[in-house]
Amino acid sequence: MKLIRYLKDNQALPGIELDGIRYDLSPFGSDYDEKFFASGGLGRLKSFITKNQGTLKKLDSHTRLAAPVARPSKIVCVGLNYADHARETKAEPPGEPVLFMKSTTALCGPFDNIIIPKNSKKTDWEVELAVVMGKKASYVEEQDAAEYIAGYCLHNDVSEREFQIERSGTWDKGKGCDTFAPLGPWLVTPDEIADVNKLRLWLKLNGKLMQDGTTANLIFKIPFLISYISQFMTLLPGDIISTGTPAGVGLGMKPPTYLQPGDIVELGIDGLGVARQELVSCDPSLK
Repeated sequence: MKLIRYLKDNQALPGIELDGIRYDLSPFGSDYDEKFFASGGLGRLKSFITKNQGTLKKLDSHTRLAAPVARPSKIVCVGLNYADHARETKAEPPGEPVLFMKSTTALCGPFDNIIIPKNSKKTDWEVELAVVMGKKASYVEEQDAAEYIAGYCLHNDVSEREFQIERSGTWDKGKGCDTFAPLGPWLVTPDEIADVNKLRLWLKLNGKLMQDGTTANLIFKIPFLISYISQFMTLLPGDIISTGTPAGVGLGMKPPTYLQPGDIVELGIDGLGVARQELVSCDPSLK
């Protein structure tokens, strides 16, 4: 299934995309949130669609999409999880996963504007594969990790490099700004992905291809990440793990290249759809 959430009168409502057509699922009566995933919501949703498919209301193709998951309890990100990206940032590939948190208030829709924060000089892009948890996970064994996955999403781990690297402390300062976590368009259930370890992921800036990688090059694979992270914190249903980005970010360019108002970022992952975001300044006078 390809789960979507769409906006109507500034309220996010559940939907589904079937054979390229979007449908309203507000009669289902549940948003795609922690309670939904924890209570076997995916199974109930599948049954509801099977029973009501002939009467589902179509949505306009131009309907604005929200993030496909309602605000999770946390967004856990994995840094330097592609060797080529580690090299371009002059970092050694890590011996264990590098973890940092991204604020849930950064979450936004796949076609929403990205707001360049006040005093930002180095806003950057990162296409990533995100994993959505389907149930509570604590001290999970690696061989059991697949049982905890609700699905996968396309994620742009937008980053402010000066805040992240030059302002002391942890990376979180440069990761959690408003609109820094565009997610979607879909949450795709695992049965629709033939091999999550063989997905192309790419990103373009103003039409120019900047990132072109494959999940085959992940240093730490998804089952290991779920097991590893669950040793340090309990993952709740609906929580997001973003698995890292391949080479091609602005920080790694010579000279470094950063996002400016009016720039257009397009990104995609095989089977997980395509997203597009325009950069805008938090100060309209700077456009």
